[in-house]
Order: sequence, then C-alpha cells, then structure tokens
Amino acid sequence: MRLSQKHIRLFAAVAFAFVAISALAQSGKPSGLKTICIDPGHGGKDPGCISKDGKNVKEKDIALGIALKIKKLINDKDPSVNVVMTREKDTYPALDKRAKTANKEEADLFISIHVNSVDTKKNKNWKTVHGFSIHTLGQSSKRDLFSANMDLCRRENSVILQEDDYTTKYQGFDPDNPESYIIFNLMQNTNLQQSLSFAEDLNTSLLKGPIKHSRGISQDPFLVLWMTTMPSVLLECGFITSQSDLDVMKSEEGQQGIADAVAEAFFLFKERYDRSVLGESAGESKKEEEPSKEAAPQDSVLY
Repeated sequence: MRLSQKHIRLFAAVAFAFVAISALAQSGKPSGLKTICIDPGHGGKDPGCISKDGKNVKEKDIALGIALKIKKLINDKDPSVNVVMTREKDTYPALDKRAKTANKEEADLFISIHVNSVDTKKNKNWKTVHGFSIHTLGQSSKRDLFSANMDLCRRENSVILQEDDYTTKYQGFDPDNPESYIIFNLMQNTNLQQSLSFAEDLNTSLLKGPIKHSRGISQDPFLVLWMTTMPSVLLECGFITSQSDLDVMKSEEGQQGIADAVAEAFFLFKERYDRSVLGESAGESKKEEEPSKEAAPQDSVLY
C-alpha cells in the first residue's frame, strides 16, 4: 500500500511517541500506585449515545455519574490516592486534553468510562444485545473481531470531528478512514501487560453485577488510550439500547453498583502493582483473587 505524506507524518509522530513512552517507562518511580485518572466519556456539546426509550437519557450523564462515584469510593477508602478527573461537570474536554491531563498528573492508571449502543437500523436483533465490555489499546490479530469492533471505535473516535483544528491536532487522523488505523499496527504499547492485568481484574469484579453479562476483553484502536502514557482501559458499562442495561445505568443504585465493581478492581490492581514496584514478597499480602471462570476470552467478538 502506497502511503501518503499525511500518513508518513502520522507514522513519524507515532514513532516519536513510542520512544517517549519507552523512556518514561524506563525512568519509573519506586513509589507504588499513587495517582489514577478517571475519564467520564463525552460531555458538554457531545452527549454520546442517547436512549431510544423516549426519555433521552444521555451517555455523558451516565458516565459522569459513575465516574464521580468511583472517585468517592477510592477517596473514602484510601485518601492517599490522588484521583484526577478529566471532567467533573457537564463540560467537553477534547480527546487530546483528556490524555494530556492524565500524562501531566503522571497517573499510574487511566480509566475511560463509556456506554455502548447498537445501530438499530443495521441490527434487527438490537434489543437483545447487552452487557459490558473492556478495551485496551491495540488491534486484534483476528480479522473478524477487528471488523466487529470498528463501528464502536469509529463512534468513540469520531468525537474529534467536533473540534475545529482536529486535522492538525491529531496529525491527520481520520476516524472514518481505515488507513488511519495502520498506526496501531506500527506501535507496541509498553503498558499493554498491565493494562490487560487491570482489565482482567475489572472483568472479574463487574461479573458480580449489577450488569452481569461480559462481552469480553479486547484490544482496539481508541485514540484516547493511544495518547496516554500509562496502563489504560476503556470501559463500556452496558448498552443504552438495551432496556435492562439502561434501567441499571440510569439509576443511582445501578451506577453505584458499577462504581463499586470498578473500585474493587482498582484496589486489587493497586495491591499487586505496589507489591511489584516496592519489591514486597507475595507472602506479605493477601492472596490474589482467582480469575473468574465466567470471564470471556480476550479475543471474544463483541457483536
């Protein structure tokens, strides 16, 4: 495939970013997990997905409600953890600003909170599609999975189109052009293993409810994850097009249940992270929870 000047510049930017990320990873801080950045997706002029139940429930409101509850849970249990939010109100931070916030604060973990949906015109069985899914940066080696998840990636990445200078800011990245996604084949995520480790913790915790169906853990090309320099995951809490999922996600009790699961996974990950960084022996900490047998395989198809 012949590459345009636009893509050559894009690949050069990726190469520079990879070198910077590698240097940061090698410089590491022997202080354990101190900072987490929570990113409530969308916001402000960008509502995200909107419910079709006639009540116009918006993804941006669900994401913010869950994110604020996660922050409170972490602060209440361990005030020493610095919880950074990309937004705490109904505002619209651009994708690059979300990542820059996490990078500037030297976060040790980044969690982006979202809500999924199905194209009701393309999928005649849309009412039956439900459950949560967890995503790390990458591109699946399985063609069918990559194809299945591209609608989701395009939707989440397309928020950059609302920014006036997106062609300059994102080095010519076009969320609707398949060629733009070549960048995710030309880089390696230095934080992939820890990202997958947290994703597994998160999957296990979320399986306890209130939305108990897991659609799996997958590697996908989300811009917001690409631009961060720490272990990162994107959580799709459920489907706004599923009435059962929506009933959970729009309720205070349901949001609290999801937040409880995320906080539980965070502290499990933090315990293991601290033990690894600080060099404590395995015998000095609690036995790690066994992975759930219900957890979906890493390359499970989401649609």
